[in-house]
Amino acid sequence: MYFVYIMANRKHGALYTGVTNDLLRRASEHREGLMPGFTKTHGCKTLVWFEPHDDIEFAITREKRIKKWLRPWKDRLIEEQNPDWRDLWWEIIGPQASAESTPYQADP
Repeated sequence: MYFVYIMANRKHGALYTGVTNDLLRRASEHREGLMPGFTKTHGCKTLVWFEPHDDIEFAITREKRIKKWLRPWKDRLIEEQNPDWRDLWWEIIGPQASAESTPYQADP
């Protein structure tokens, strides 16, 4: 299984689109700031959107297309699945954590 995903630093803030074969590991790396580059520099630690794919070539193509999209299209994609921009991390780590899921809070 492969995943195309979007990380954000806040609602309507900076976005990072990526592809991985291990969403749990990859989201964790972003959350912990272990990946140098854009996500670490911009604080993109919140998993706001993802979709699974069986075919890696399709997943990579989808990621590349989304990266070229206009910002309003990306926002609409996120909000169709996740209107509150909540952190979907809690959904991928297991049902015991779903009670902890809260809407994304912007920095004060």
